[in-house]
Amino acid sequence: MLYFALMFLVVGLIAGALNVAGVAAIAVQISWILFVIGIVLIVIHMVTGRRTPVE
Repeated sequence: MLYFALMFLVVGLIAGALNVAGVAAIAVQISWILFVIGIVLIVIHMVTGRRTPVE
């Protein structure tokens, strides 16, 4: 998930450098959404991670 966020950020930066404002804005927004989802999933995984079974 974070990989895709990084790729959309790179696309947004390249589009911004080429003055394609619409594509850059959408790519950066998608990047931000994927980044937030990725961080939430990491936190959930860390909270509910593997625990030793109780006997």
